[in-house]
Amino acid sequence: MDNPPPIQSAPPAVHTADDGYRKALSNRQIQMIAMGGAIGVGLFLGAGSRLQAMGPSLILAYLVCGTVAFFVMRALGELVMYRPSSGSFASYAREFIGPGAGFVSGWMFWFNWGVGGVAELTAIGIYVHKWLPDLAQWVTALIALAILLAVNLLSVKAFGEFEFWFAIVKVAAIVCFLGVGVWLVATGAQIGGGTAGLGNLFHGDSVWASFFPAGFAIALLSLQSVIMAYNGIEMVGIAAGETAQPRKVIPRAINSVALRIILFYCGSVLLLVMIMPWTAYGATESPFVLVFSELGVPAAGHIMNIVVITAALSSTNSGLYSTGRILRSMAERQQAPRILSYMSRRGIPAGGIIFTAVAALPGVALSYVVPHQAFDIILALAGLGALCTWTTILASHLGMLRQRRRNGEQREAFRMPFAPYSNYIAIAFLVMVVISLGLAPDLAARVALCAILPIALVLFLGWRSVRGRVTTQEVFIATEDRTPGL
Repeated sequence: MDNPPPIQSAPPAVHTADDGYRKALSNRQIQMIAMGGAIGVGLFLGAGSRLQAMGPSLILAYLVCGTVAFFVMRALGELVMYRPSSGSFASYAREFIGPGAGFVSGWMFWFNWGVGGVAELTAIGIYVHKWLPDLAQWVTALIALAILLAVNLLSVKAFGEFEFWFAIVKVAAIVCFLGVGVWLVATGAQIGGGTAGLGNLFHGDSVWASFFPAGFAIALLSLQSVIMAYNGIEMVGIAAGETAQPRKVIPRAINSVALRIILFYCGSVLLLVMIMPWTAYGATESPFVLVFSELGVPAAGHIMNIVVITAALSSTNSGLYSTGRILRSMAERQQAPRILSYMSRRGIPAGGIIFTAVAALPGVALSYVVPHQAFDIILALAGLGALCTWTTILASHLGMLRQRRRNGEQREAFRMPFAPYSNYIAIAFLVMVVISLGLAPDLAARVALCAILPIALVLFLGWRSVRGRVTTQEVFIATEDRTPGL
């Protein structure tokens, strides 16, 4: 009987669409880009309304969604170990699912960050308006967009440095709150007319009633808004194409950042509920501002204003960076207009970045037309892109596993835990979140659901128009710096 062929490692390769990029992002920048990308205004701005709707079950929702986000990051990490690429999941989708999947995932990612960037710009306008009430929100949004566009066109190092310090502000704010919150709970401090402590978690007739005061169904339907808080975790996969040692930097970034993000979100909400009863929070004020105001901290509202504006600037900055890279990768494969593949002499995909900035202008106008409703509606629409991106990453990872099994290749040492079963569970969870959009009571979720069919139609027609001329094969070149399994 013939012996079976030995299991081999995959051949070293990189994506040729990464030609021209400068490997200028450092380890510290990658770490903070990954962390900052997932800490947006959702935590600082949206936790109050979610607590009002869900009560303490929000803690469990953040934990469940954070676990799914962790699996998505690990799936993306294993794909990056296989082949770092600034085209990221769109490139992986083309290779492991098919060119149509690459087209859909790439444009849905652009939709996510293009539309999501508009939401962040809207938030900037809202919060600057509190300081400068005579300055129109759309003017502030336009100024912010122009500044961030200039930063992204300057150099990848400039983007990385701006994003590093943006993320530092956000992380410092959360760490400060966690420290103060632990002290308040540990000492049983008097705050808001009550006592901080574990007792604030239990206000119902039972543990179940305490954690699900509005019922389990409401908690389930609210998952679509909670999961959006983790939008941006995929940023690390795009940045992998512009760091000199991706196979050393990326595993470290994914492991540390994923756990810290879950800790930040779950820890913050847990402390909010223990510091004051969840009924004390509402949609009209940041819960963090409320806590510090009750403590008598001067200018608590102004301090949180700075943090929220920084968070919004960070997300918009990341959106311009990432969409430029994805669009260039697609344009190189004839899946986007050729002009979007334009690379400046500084190694910047300027065509895609400028296109995203121009596409954001109608959203800036939305801040002028409906300034109060714009944020929630736009964020819900962006969520569709995020759900598509995560599903694509998980499906591409499954495709990679099948291909490597067929070829008798080893998996990387840095791999997704419990695959492929964890892939199936995570994908099923994301599908459930999409279905919940149709049952959610808020207008923004229903608008997002109604948008699915028109978006699908546009993508179908777009794919039909380019299908005949797309490059169906990914092109790679050998590299010498890859150690299999590392």
